[in-house]
Amino acid sequence: MSIHDTLVYLNTTYDNFSSQFSKIPGSAIVLRYVRSSYQNDPVRSFFELCLFLFAVRYFLASKYSFSKKNFIELSDKEVDELVEEWQPEPLVTPLTEAQRIETDKIPVIAGAATPKAKLISGKSVLNLASFNMLNLLTNAQMKERAIKTVRSYGVGTCGPAGFYGFQDLHLQFEKDIAAFLGVPAAVTYAQAFNTISSTIPAFAKRGDIIVADAGVGVAVQKGIQISRSTVHWFQHNDMEDLERVLAKVQADLKGKPLTRRFIVTEGIFENSGDISDLPKIVELKHKYKYRIILEESWSIGVLGKTGRGLSEYYNIPATEIDFIVGSMATTMCAGGGFCAGSEYVAFHQRMSGNAYLFSASLPGYLAATASEAIAQMQLNPDLFRQLATNTRAFRAILDKSQYVVSPSDPDSPMVHLLLTDEVLSKRQIDNEENLLQDIVDECINNGVLITRNKTVVSQETFAPEPSLKILITTGLTKREIEKAATVVKAAVSKIVGRTPKAKRPASGK
Repeated sequence: MSIHDTLVYLNTTYDNFSSQFSKIPGSAIVLRYVRSSYQNDPVRSFFELCLFLFAVRYFLASKYSFSKKNFIELSDKEVDELVEEWQPEPLVTPLTEAQRIETDKIPVIAGAATPKAKLISGKSVLNLASFNMLNLLTNAQMKERAIKTVRSYGVGTCGPAGFYGFQDLHLQFEKDIAAFLGVPAAVTYAQAFNTISSTIPAFAKRGDIIVADAGVGVAVQKGIQISRSTVHWFQHNDMEDLERVLAKVQADLKGKPLTRRFIVTEGIFENSGDISDLPKIVELKHKYKYRIILEESWSIGVLGKTGRGLSEYYNIPATEIDFIVGSMATTMCAGGGFCAGSEYVAFHQRMSGNAYLFSASLPGYLAATASEAIAQMQLNPDLFRQLATNTRAFRAILDKSQYVVSPSDPDSPMVHLLLTDEVLSKRQIDNEENLLQDIVDECINNGVLITRNKTVVSQETFAPEPSLKILITTGLTKREIEKAATVVKAAVSKIVGRTPKAKRPASGK
Protein backbone atom coordinates (compact mmCIF):
# COMPACT_ATOMS: atom_id res chain seq x y z
CA MET A 1 0.00 0.00 0.00
CA SER A 2 1.38 3.38 -1.01
CA ILE A 3 1.72 6.35 1.31
CA HIS A 4 -1.15 8.07 -0.52
CA ASP A 5 -3.43 5.08 0.03
CA THR A 6 -2.43 4.96 3.70
CA LEU A 7 -3.31 8.62 4.23
CA VAL A 8 -6.63 8.18 2.47
CA TYR A 9 -7.39 5.18 4.67
CA LEU A 10 -6.51 7.10 7.86
CA ASN A 11 -8.61 10.11 6.87
CA THR A 12 -11.57 7.87 6.05
CA THR A 13 -11.21 6.04 9.37
CA TYR A 14 -10.97 9.34 11.28
CA ASP A 15 -14.07 10.72 9.50
CA ASN A 16 -16.03 7.55 10.28
CA PHE A 17 -14.91 7.64 13.92
CA SER A 18 -15.78 11.36 14.24
CA SER A 19 -19.19 10.73 12.66
CA GLN A 20 -19.96 7.88 15.06
CA PHE A 21 -18.54 9.76 18.10
CA SER A 22 -20.66 12.85 17.31
CA LYS A 23 -23.80 10.72 17.63
CA ILE A 24 -23.02 10.02 21.30
CA PRO A 25 -24.94 12.43 23.64
CA GLY A 26 -22.55 14.96 25.19
CA SER A 27 -19.73 14.18 22.78
CA ALA A 28 -19.49 17.81 21.70
CA ILE A 29 -18.83 18.91 25.27
CA VAL A 30 -16.12 16.30 25.75
CA LEU A 31 -14.48 17.20 22.47
CA ARG A 32 -14.53 20.91 23.27
CA TYR A 33 -13.02 20.26 26.70
CA VAL A 34 -10.20 18.10 25.27
CA ARG A 35 -9.34 20.68 22.65
CA SER A 36 -9.31 23.63 25.07
CA SER A 37 -7.45 21.65 27.72
CA TYR A 38 -4.75 20.54 25.32
CA GLN A 39 -4.37 24.03 23.91
CA ASN A 40 -3.94 25.58 27.36
CA ASP A 41 -1.93 22.82 29.02
CA PRO A 42 -0.91 19.72 27.06
CA VAL A 43 0.91 18.27 30.08
CA ARG A 44 -2.30 18.35 32.05
CA SER A 45 -4.13 16.54 29.26
CA PHE A 46 -1.47 13.83 29.24
CA PHE A 47 -1.78 13.25 32.99
CA GLU A 48 -5.56 13.20 32.75
CA LEU A 49 -5.33 10.55 30.05
CA CYS A 50 -2.99 8.50 32.23
CA LEU A 51 -5.38 8.85 35.17
CA PHE A 52 -8.30 7.77 33.00
CA LEU A 53 -6.42 4.69 31.76
CA PHE A 54 -5.42 3.81 35.33
CA ALA A 55 -9.05 4.07 36.46
CA VAL A 56 -10.19 1.81 33.61
CA ARG A 57 -7.46 -0.69 34.47
CA TYR A 58 -8.35 -0.58 38.16
CA PHE A 59 -12.07 -1.20 37.70
CA LEU A 60 -11.56 -3.95 35.12
CA ALA A 61 -8.96 -5.81 37.20
CA SER A 62 -10.03 -8.93 39.04
CA LYS A 63 -10.72 -8.61 42.74
CA TYR A 64 -8.16 -9.82 45.24
CA SER A 65 -9.00 -13.21 46.56
CA PHE A 66 -8.39 -14.37 50.11
CA SER A 67 -9.07 -17.95 49.19
CA LYS A 68 -5.47 -18.59 48.12
CA LYS A 69 -3.53 -20.32 50.87
CA ASN A 70 -0.20 -18.49 50.76
CA PHE A 71 0.58 -18.98 54.44
CA ILE A 72 1.84 -21.80 56.62
CA GLU A 73 -0.83 -23.68 58.55
CA LEU A 74 -0.05 -24.26 62.19
CA SER A 75 -1.30 -27.07 64.36
CA ASP A 76 -3.36 -26.38 67.46
CA LYS A 77 -0.37 -27.27 69.62
CA GLU A 78 1.88 -24.78 67.81
CA VAL A 79 -0.75 -22.06 68.15
CA ASP A 80 -1.05 -22.72 71.90
CA GLU A 81 2.72 -22.56 72.32
CA LEU A 82 2.93 -19.22 70.47
CA VAL A 83 0.11 -17.79 72.60
CA GLU A 84 1.85 -18.85 75.81
CA GLU A 85 5.14 -17.29 74.68
CA TRP A 86 3.59 -13.99 73.58
CA GLN A 87 4.22 -11.06 75.89
CA PRO A 88 2.22 -7.87 75.18
CA GLU A 89 4.08 -4.58 75.22
CA PRO A 90 3.11 -2.30 78.14
CA LEU A 91 0.57 0.42 77.35
CA VAL A 92 2.60 2.85 79.47
CA THR A 93 6.37 2.98 79.67
CA PRO A 94 7.51 1.85 83.14
CA LEU A 95 8.69 4.63 85.42
CA THR A 96 12.37 5.11 85.95
CA GLU A 97 13.69 5.07 89.48
CA ALA A 98 13.96 8.87 89.51
CA GLN A 99 10.40 9.23 88.18
CA ARG A 100 9.07 6.78 90.76
CA ILE A 101 10.72 8.67 93.61
CA GLU A 102 9.33 11.97 92.31
CA THR A 103 5.84 10.49 91.92
CA ASP A 104 5.89 9.12 95.46
CA LYS A 105 6.73 12.60 96.76
CA ILE A 106 3.69 14.27 95.19
CA PRO A 107 1.41 15.39 98.04
CA VAL A 108 -2.25 14.43 97.74
CA ILE A 109 -4.94 16.70 99.18
CA ALA A 110 -7.94 15.13 100.87
CA GLY A 111 -11.01 16.94 99.55
CA ALA A 112 -11.01 20.33 97.85
CA ALA A 113 -7.83 22.33 97.26
CA THR A 114 -8.81 25.00 99.78
CA PRO A 115 -6.35 27.61 101.16
CA LYS A 116 -6.12 25.58 104.36
CA ALA A 117 -5.95 22.06 103.05
CA LYS A 118 -5.43 18.65 104.59
CA LEU A 119 -3.19 16.03 103.01
CA ILE A 120 -4.15 12.35 102.99
CA SER A 121 -1.29 11.84 105.43
CA GLY A 122 -3.36 13.85 107.91
CA LYS A 123 -1.08 16.89 107.86
CA SER A 124 -2.69 20.36 107.60
CA VAL A 125 -0.99 22.86 105.30
CA LEU A 126 -1.34 26.43 104.06
CA ASN A 127 -1.98 25.86 100.35
CA LEU A 128 0.13 28.07 98.07
CA ALA A 129 0.12 25.63 95.16
CA SER A 130 -3.46 26.00 93.94
CA PHE A 131 -4.98 28.05 91.11
CA ASN A 132 -7.61 29.12 93.65
CA MET A 133 -6.13 32.61 94.00
CA LEU A 134 -9.46 34.38 94.60
CA ASN A 135 -10.70 31.57 96.90
CA LEU A 136 -13.84 31.08 94.79
CA LEU A 137 -13.53 27.32 95.16
CA THR A 138 -15.38 27.48 98.47
CA ASN A 139 -17.85 30.17 97.36
CA ALA A 140 -21.40 29.09 98.34
CA GLN A 141 -23.08 30.75 95.34
CA MET A 142 -20.76 28.97 92.90
CA LYS A 143 -21.42 25.60 94.52
CA GLU A 144 -25.17 26.15 94.41
CA ARG A 145 -25.03 27.26 90.76
CA ALA A 146 -23.06 24.15 89.80
CA ILE A 147 -25.44 21.79 91.62
CA LYS A 148 -28.54 23.32 90.02
CA THR A 149 -26.97 23.16 86.58
CA VAL A 150 -26.02 19.49 86.93
CA ARG A 151 -29.57 18.63 88.00
CA SER A 152 -31.01 20.48 84.99
CA TYR A 153 -28.45 19.77 82.24
CA GLY A 154 -26.52 16.71 83.37
CA VAL A 155 -22.74 16.43 83.45
CA GLY A 156 -21.78 16.66 79.78
CA THR A 157 -22.85 17.56 76.26
CA CYS A 158 -21.50 14.47 74.47
CA GLY A 159 -20.76 16.32 71.24
CA PRO A 160 -18.89 19.19 69.58
CA ALA A 161 -20.37 22.66 69.86
CA GLY A 162 -20.97 22.87 66.11
CA PHE A 163 -23.29 19.84 66.14
CA TYR A 164 -25.40 19.39 69.26
CA GLY A 165 -23.03 20.31 72.11
CA PHE A 166 -23.76 24.04 72.25
CA GLN A 167 -26.13 25.02 75.06
CA ASP A 168 -27.61 28.26 76.25
CA LEU A 169 -25.14 28.07 79.17
CA HIS A 170 -22.23 28.43 76.74
CA LEU A 171 -23.93 31.33 75.01
CA GLN A 172 -24.51 33.05 78.34
CA PHE A 173 -20.90 32.64 79.41
CA GLU A 174 -19.66 34.03 76.09
CA LYS A 175 -21.85 37.10 76.62
CA ASP A 176 -20.65 37.42 80.22
CA ILE A 177 -16.94 37.19 79.48
CA ALA A 178 -17.19 39.51 76.46
CA ALA A 179 -19.03 42.13 78.52
CA PHE A 180 -16.60 41.67 81.42
CA LEU A 181 -13.57 42.28 79.20
CA GLY A 182 -15.22 45.02 77.14
CA VAL A 183 -15.10 43.38 73.70
CA PRO A 184 -17.92 42.48 71.26
CA ALA A 185 -17.80 38.67 71.33
CA ALA A 186 -16.16 35.49 72.60
CA VAL A 187 -16.03 31.78 71.85
CA THR A 188 -15.75 28.93 74.38
CA TYR A 189 -13.41 25.93 74.22
CA ALA A 190 -13.60 22.71 76.21
CA GLN A 191 -9.92 22.55 77.22
CA ALA A 192 -7.77 25.43 78.42
CA PHE A 193 -4.54 24.09 76.87
CA ASN A 194 -6.15 23.63 73.45
CA THR A 195 -7.62 27.12 73.36
CA ILE A 196 -4.47 29.06 72.47
CA SER A 197 -3.01 26.13 70.51
CA SER A 198 -6.16 26.16 68.33
CA THR A 199 -6.71 29.91 68.12
CA ILE A 200 -3.29 30.68 66.63
CA PRO A 201 -3.46 28.20 63.70
CA ALA A 202 -7.09 29.19 63.03
CA PHE A 203 -5.81 32.59 61.86
CA ALA A 204 -2.08 32.21 61.14
CA LYS A 205 -1.21 29.93 58.21
CA ARG A 206 1.82 28.97 56.18
CA GLY A 207 3.47 32.11 54.82
CA ASP A 208 2.11 34.37 57.57
CA ILE A 209 4.42 36.09 60.07
CA ILE A 210 4.46 35.47 63.83
CA VAL A 211 6.71 37.48 66.14
CA ALA A 212 6.62 35.80 69.54
CA ASP A 213 8.08 36.33 72.99
CA ALA A 214 10.69 33.67 73.79
CA GLY A 215 9.18 33.29 77.28
CA VAL A 216 5.71 32.08 76.30
CA GLY A 217 4.41 28.80 77.72
CA VAL A 218 4.29 25.45 75.97
CA ALA A 219 0.61 25.76 74.94
CA VAL A 220 1.43 28.96 73.03
CA GLN A 221 4.50 27.31 71.54
CA LYS A 222 2.42 24.41 70.24
CA GLY A 223 -0.08 26.78 68.64
CA ILE A 224 2.75 28.60 66.88
CA GLN A 225 4.24 25.30 65.73
CA ILE A 226 0.92 23.98 64.38
CA SER A 227 0.31 27.17 62.38
CA ARG A 228 3.42 26.53 60.22
CA SER A 229 3.87 30.27 59.96
CA THR A 230 7.24 31.97 59.64
CA VAL A 231 8.27 32.57 63.26
CA HIS A 232 10.61 35.24 64.62
CA TRP A 233 11.40 35.16 68.36
CA PHE A 234 12.33 38.23 70.41
CA GLN A 235 14.08 38.15 73.76
CA HIS A 236 11.76 37.65 76.68
CA ASN A 237 9.85 40.83 77.55
CA ASP A 238 12.47 42.97 75.79
CA MET A 239 10.66 45.73 73.91
CA GLU A 240 13.82 47.02 72.25
CA ASP A 241 14.50 43.59 70.82
CA LEU A 242 10.86 43.32 69.73
CA GLU A 243 11.12 46.54 67.75
CA ARG A 244 14.40 45.39 66.25
CA VAL A 245 12.76 42.16 65.05
CA LEU A 246 9.71 44.00 63.69
CA ALA A 247 11.92 46.44 61.79
CA LYS A 248 13.98 43.59 60.34
CA VAL A 249 10.88 41.70 59.24
CA GLN A 250 9.49 44.84 57.62
CA ALA A 251 12.74 45.34 55.69
CA ASP A 252 12.77 41.70 54.58
CA LEU A 253 9.16 41.93 53.36
CA LYS A 254 9.65 45.14 51.40
CA GLY A 255 8.33 44.69 47.87
CA LYS A 256 6.75 41.33 48.68
CA PRO A 257 2.99 40.59 48.76
CA LEU A 258 1.14 41.53 51.94
CA THR A 259 0.62 38.79 54.50
CA ARG A 260 -1.00 38.43 57.93
CA ARG A 261 1.28 39.37 60.82
CA PHE A 262 0.87 38.68 64.54
CA ILE A 263 2.62 39.56 67.81
CA VAL A 264 2.16 36.73 70.32
CA THR A 265 2.78 37.21 74.04
CA GLU A 266 1.30 36.54 77.50
CA GLY A 267 -0.23 38.80 80.16
CA ILE A 268 1.48 37.27 83.18
CA PHE A 269 4.08 34.83 81.91
CA GLU A 270 3.46 31.32 83.17
CA ASN A 271 7.13 30.41 83.48
CA SER A 272 8.41 33.59 85.10
CA GLY A 273 5.53 35.60 86.58
CA ASP A 274 6.51 38.92 84.99
CA ILE A 275 4.08 41.14 83.07
CA SER A 276 4.08 42.19 79.41
CA ASP A 277 4.59 45.83 78.49
CA LEU A 278 1.24 46.18 76.73
CA PRO A 279 1.44 49.96 76.02
CA LYS A 280 4.66 49.48 74.05
CA ILE A 281 3.32 46.42 72.25
CA VAL A 282 0.18 48.32 71.19
CA GLU A 283 2.36 51.19 69.98
CA LEU A 284 4.47 48.83 67.88
CA LYS A 285 1.34 47.06 66.64
CA HIS A 286 0.08 50.27 65.02
CA LYS A 287 3.52 51.31 63.81
CA TYR A 288 4.28 48.05 61.98
CA LYS A 289 0.68 46.93 61.22
CA TYR A 290 0.40 43.76 63.31
CA ARG A 291 -2.36 42.01 65.24
CA ILE A 292 -1.90 41.08 68.92
CA ILE A 293 -2.59 37.60 70.29
CA LEU A 294 -2.49 37.87 74.09
CA GLU A 295 -2.62 34.80 76.34
CA GLU A 296 -4.20 35.97 79.63
CA SER A 297 -4.85 32.77 81.55
CA TRP A 298 -2.88 34.08 84.54
CA SER A 299 -3.77 37.77 84.36
CA ILE A 300 -7.59 37.79 84.03
CA GLY A 301 -9.10 37.71 87.50
CA VAL A 302 -5.77 38.97 88.87
CA LEU A 303 -4.64 42.26 87.30
CA GLY A 304 -6.57 45.51 87.31
CA LYS A 305 -8.82 47.08 89.92
CA THR A 306 -11.66 44.74 88.97
CA GLY A 307 -9.67 41.80 87.60
CA ARG A 308 -10.23 42.49 83.91
CA GLY A 309 -6.65 41.71 83.05
CA LEU A 310 -3.79 43.44 81.32
CA SER A 311 -5.87 46.03 79.47
CA GLU A 312 -7.39 47.33 82.71
CA TYR A 313 -4.02 47.14 84.47
CA TYR A 314 -2.56 49.55 81.90
CA ASN A 315 -5.82 51.44 81.31
CA ILE A 316 -5.88 50.50 77.62
CA PRO A 317 -9.15 49.66 75.79
CA ALA A 318 -9.47 45.89 75.42
CA THR A 319 -10.44 46.40 71.77
CA GLU A 320 -6.79 47.30 71.10
CA ILE A 321 -6.02 43.60 71.65
CA ASP A 322 -7.18 41.57 68.67
CA PHE A 323 -7.27 38.18 70.46
CA ILE A 324 -7.66 37.81 74.23
CA VAL A 325 -7.22 34.15 75.15
CA GLY A 326 -7.72 32.82 78.66
CA SER A 327 -8.42 29.85 80.88
CA MET A 328 -11.48 29.32 83.06
CA ALA A 329 -9.51 26.82 85.16
CA THR A 330 -7.40 29.40 87.01
CA THR A 331 -9.09 32.18 88.99
CA MET A 332 -12.59 31.18 87.78
CA CYS A 333 -12.22 27.73 89.36
CA ALA A 334 -14.09 26.09 86.46
CA GLY A 335 -12.64 24.51 83.31
CA GLY A 336 -12.11 25.12 79.62
CA GLY A 337 -10.94 28.27 77.89
CA PHE A 338 -12.15 31.19 75.79
CA CYS A 339 -11.02 33.56 73.06
CA ALA A 340 -12.51 37.06 73.07
CA GLY A 341 -12.33 39.81 70.49
CA SER A 342 -14.37 41.08 67.57
CA GLU A 343 -17.45 39.39 66.11
CA TYR A 344 -15.27 38.17 63.25
CA VAL A 345 -12.74 36.61 65.63
CA ALA A 346 -15.46 34.55 67.33
CA PHE A 347 -17.29 33.61 64.12
CA HIS A 348 -14.17 32.51 62.28
CA GLN A 349 -13.16 30.13 65.08
CA ARG A 350 -16.56 28.47 65.00
CA MET A 351 -15.76 27.59 61.39
CA SER A 352 -12.03 26.78 61.58
CA GLY A 353 -10.92 26.29 65.20
CA ASN A 354 -9.91 22.62 65.34
CA ALA A 355 -10.39 22.27 69.09
CA TYR A 356 -13.80 23.92 68.77
CA LEU A 357 -14.98 21.82 65.84
CA PHE A 358 -13.66 18.40 66.79
CA SER A 359 -13.83 18.30 70.60
CA ALA A 360 -16.85 17.67 72.76
CA SER A 361 -17.95 21.02 74.12
CA LEU A 362 -17.43 22.21 77.68
CA PRO A 363 -19.78 20.61 80.26
CA GLY A 364 -22.60 23.02 80.94
CA TYR A 365 -22.04 23.23 84.69
CA LEU A 366 -18.48 24.50 84.11
CA ALA A 367 -19.75 27.27 81.82
CA ALA A 368 -22.35 28.20 84.45
CA THR A 369 -19.72 28.15 87.20
CA ALA A 370 -17.46 30.43 85.17
CA SER A 371 -20.33 32.86 84.65
CA GLU A 372 -20.94 32.86 88.39
CA ALA A 373 -17.23 33.49 89.00
CA ILE A 374 -17.41 36.60 86.81
CA ALA A 375 -20.44 37.77 88.78
CA GLN A 376 -18.58 37.25 92.08
CA MET A 377 -15.60 39.25 90.79
CA GLN A 378 -17.89 42.15 89.97
CA LEU A 379 -19.70 41.90 93.31
CA ASN A 380 -16.49 41.71 95.35
CA PRO A 381 -13.83 44.12 93.99
CA ASP A 382 -12.13 43.96 97.40
CA LEU A 383 -10.83 40.52 96.37
CA PHE A 384 -8.25 42.13 94.09
CA ARG A 385 -7.06 44.60 96.72
CA GLN A 386 -6.68 41.78 99.22
CA LEU A 387 -4.80 39.68 96.68
CA ALA A 388 -2.42 42.57 95.99
CA THR A 389 -1.91 43.10 99.74
CA ASN A 390 -1.09 39.43 100.32
CA THR A 391 1.27 39.42 97.33
CA ARG A 392 3.21 42.42 98.61
CA ALA A 393 3.39 40.90 102.12
CA PHE A 394 4.83 37.66 100.76
CA ARG A 395 7.36 39.40 98.53
CA ALA A 396 8.49 41.73 101.34
CA ILE A 397 9.85 38.70 103.20
CA LEU A 398 11.18 36.55 100.32
CA ASP A 399 12.90 39.45 98.55
CA LYS A 400 15.28 39.64 101.51
CA SER A 401 16.56 36.09 100.97
CA GLN A 402 20.21 35.84 99.97
CA TYR A 403 19.69 32.50 98.21
CA VAL A 404 16.76 33.11 95.85
CA VAL A 405 15.61 35.88 93.54
CA SER A 406 12.22 36.38 91.90
CA PRO A 407 11.80 37.39 88.23
CA SER A 408 8.08 37.87 88.87
CA ASP A 409 6.46 41.29 88.81
CA PRO A 410 5.64 42.71 92.27
CA ASP A 411 1.96 42.83 91.22
CA SER A 412 1.88 39.19 90.15
CA PRO A 413 0.39 36.72 92.66
CA MET A 414 2.21 33.94 90.82
CA VAL A 415 5.69 34.11 92.29
CA HIS A 416 8.66 32.23 90.86
CA LEU A 417 11.81 31.85 92.94
CA LEU A 418 15.16 31.14 91.24
CA LEU A 419 18.40 30.22 92.92
CA THR A 420 20.78 33.16 92.65
CA ASP A 421 23.77 33.08 90.32
CA GLU A 422 26.03 33.23 93.36
CA VAL A 423 24.49 30.07 94.80
CA LEU A 424 24.76 28.24 91.48
CA SER A 425 28.36 29.28 90.90
CA LYS A 426 29.78 28.78 94.40
CA ARG A 427 27.98 25.58 95.42
CA GLN A 428 28.19 22.05 94.14
CA ILE A 429 24.68 21.46 92.80
CA ASP A 430 24.53 18.31 90.73
CA ASN A 431 20.79 18.57 90.09
CA GLU A 432 19.03 21.89 90.58
CA GLU A 433 15.59 20.28 90.31
CA ASN A 434 16.38 17.87 93.17
CA LEU A 435 17.51 20.77 95.34
CA LEU A 436 14.30 22.67 94.66
CA GLN A 437 12.28 19.53 95.44
CA ASP A 438 14.08 19.27 98.78
CA ILE A 439 12.96 22.83 99.52
CA VAL A 440 9.36 21.90 98.60
CA ASP A 441 9.50 18.86 100.90
CA GLU A 442 10.91 20.95 103.75
CA CYS A 443 8.10 23.50 103.34
CA ILE A 444 5.47 20.75 103.43
CA ASN A 445 7.03 19.31 106.58
CA ASN A 446 6.59 22.75 108.14
CA GLY A 447 2.97 23.18 107.04
CA VAL A 448 3.23 25.14 103.77
CA LEU A 449 2.37 23.56 100.42
CA ILE A 450 4.27 24.95 97.42
CA THR A 451 5.51 23.34 94.20
CA ARG A 452 8.19 23.48 91.53
CA ASN A 453 7.56 24.86 88.07
CA LYS A 454 7.36 21.51 86.31
CA THR A 455 7.91 21.37 82.56
CA VAL A 456 8.65 18.75 79.91
CA VAL A 457 11.96 20.08 78.65
CA SER A 458 11.82 18.09 75.41
CA GLN A 459 8.59 19.89 74.46
CA GLU A 460 9.85 23.40 75.21
CA THR A 461 11.26 25.60 72.45
CA PHE A 462 13.14 27.59 75.11
CA ALA A 463 13.38 25.64 78.34
CA PRO A 464 12.65 27.87 81.38
CA GLU A 465 15.01 28.02 84.32
CA PRO A 466 14.13 25.66 87.21
CA SER A 467 12.17 27.54 89.83
CA LEU A 468 9.84 27.28 92.78
CA LYS A 469 6.27 28.25 91.88
CA ILE A 470 4.07 29.87 94.51
CA LEU A 471 0.48 31.07 94.06
CA ILE A 472 -0.80 33.66 96.52
CA THR A 473 -4.46 33.46 97.57
CA THR A 474 -7.05 35.69 99.20
CA GLY A 475 -8.15 32.69 101.26
CA LEU A 476 -5.38 33.38 103.78
CA THR A 477 -4.98 36.43 105.97
CA LYS A 478 -1.99 38.73 105.68
CA ARG A 479 -0.54 37.24 108.86
CA GLU A 480 -0.90 33.69 107.50
CA ILE A 481 0.75 34.74 104.24
CA GLU A 482 3.65 36.26 106.19
CA LYS A 483 3.94 33.04 108.20
CA ALA A 484 4.03 31.01 105.00
CA ALA A 485 6.68 33.31 103.51
CA THR A 486 8.81 32.91 106.63
CA VAL A 487 8.55 29.13 106.36
CA VAL A 488 9.58 29.21 102.67
CA LYS A 489 12.50 31.53 103.38
CA ALA A 490 13.68 29.34 106.25
CA ALA A 491 13.39 26.19 104.13
CA VAL A 492 15.48 27.78 101.37
CA SER A 493 18.14 28.83 103.86
CA LYS A 494 18.22 25.38 105.48
CA ILE A 495 18.44 23.34 102.26
CA VAL A 496 20.73 25.64 100.29
CA GLY A 497 22.82 26.44 103.36
CA ARG A 498 23.63 22.78 103.95
CA THR A 499 24.61 22.20 100.31
CA PRO A 500 28.38 21.59 100.36
CA LYS A 501 30.47 24.32 98.86
CA ALA A 502 32.65 23.62 95.87
CA LYS A 503 36.10 22.37 96.89
CA ARG A 504 38.94 24.74 96.27
CA PRO A 505 41.67 23.34 94.03
CA ALA A 506 44.84 22.47 95.87
CA SER A 507 47.51 25.10 95.42
CA GLY A 508 50.72 23.83 93.90
CA LYS A 509 54.19 25.23 94.35
